[in-house]
Order: sequence, then C-alpha cells, then structure tokens
Amino acid sequence: MASTPEKKVKLKVRAILDWHKDVYYFTPMTGGYGRSGVPDIVGCYKGYFFAIECKAGKGTTTALQDKNIKEIEKAGGRVIVVNESNLEDVRLMLSEMNG
Repeated sequence: MASTPEKKVKLKVRAILDWHKDVYYFTPMTGGYGRSGVPDIVGCYKGYFFAIECKAGKGTTTALQDKNIKEIEKAGGRVIVVNESNLEDVRLMLSEMNG
C-alpha cells in the first residue's frame, strides 16, 4: 500500500521524536473505541504534555480538531500543527521543553 503524503509527515515526526531518547509518545486510535479529533501524536517530554497534528501540504485542521487543540491548550498542554514545510517546529518545541 502506498504511503499517503500525511503518513510521510507522521513518519518524519516520529523519527524526530525517536531521536530524542527521553520522549514518550503514541498515536491514539480514533476509530471505533477512540475519540475523534484527537491529534495524530500525543506525548510527554521533560514533564510537558504535547500533541502534534500532522497535515500534508496546505491541509487544515477540522472544527473537531480545533476543539481538541483548544481543550489541550486550556489544560496547559502544547499543541503544534506540522506539515512538510515546518517539521523543524517539532525540534524547536522539544528544545523549548528541554529548558
């Protein structure tokens, strides 16, 4: 099965997270028993909760994703939306969490 553009972004984000050995993360299941609108990757680094929504190209978040992003931020978590052009934001976020 061919890899979708969004899946390629997710794989690149996971590679960045894997490079930082102390990052805990997972990809939540959203179908069936999962919760819809949850970001693609959620995790914790140095005591900080983060979530990453992966998009391809000029893809934008849905209203339900926006609702979840706002709820995470309200609870004190960090959320970023990344695509092929701003993958460096993942490294920057982790660097800021590292102090």
